[in-house]
Amino acid sequence: MKRWLLSLAVATTLLGCQPNMQDLQEFVVQVKQTTQVNIEPYPTFSKTPPFQYQVADIRSPFQRLSGITPETLQTAKANCLQPDFARAKQQLEHYGTDALSIKGFFTREQHTWALFQANDGSLHKARAGDRLGLFFGRIISIREGQVTITEMLPDGTGCWQEKQATLTVSEAAGEQKNV
Repeated sequence: MKRWLLSLAVATTLLGCQPNMQDLQEFVVQVKQTTQVNIEPYPTFSKTPPFQYQVADIRSPFQRLSGITPETLQTAKANCLQPDFARAKQQLEHYGTDALSIKGFFTREQHTWALFQANDGSLHKARAGDRLGLFFGRIISIREGQVTITEMLPDGTGCWQEKQATLTVSEAAGEQKNV
């Protein structure tokens, strides 16, 4: 009985709430007649003249220089500075120097060690001669609150150039003082 009374109440409510469709249609017609559509015209663009690229007398950047053969490139690579690619990497060589910060120094058995913190929070100790960084870096010296390192950077011709940098205790990970 309760269900029947509930469904009768719902049906009565729905029948009484039906909108007058004619009023709605008149309102839509009125809005369409009084509303003005205001569309901006497309902007005009000035035409730029086409660029004439004329370099028939200059070597294409996609061709080798004249007189350079693959054999001469191999001898040039053999005679220039190269890192040791076959050497096993140490722990600190998995981080760039910008991801390392020095947290302190300590001396043990007449060796001075630097304590590095990586950007992932791990701590590592290193002394002079140890390797660090992604560019075949090597610690040259540890003294007076700073670590001097030498890195090898590619020069684009297959050779590598050495670059020295100094890291200090006050620097946070991501900062580096170059010498």
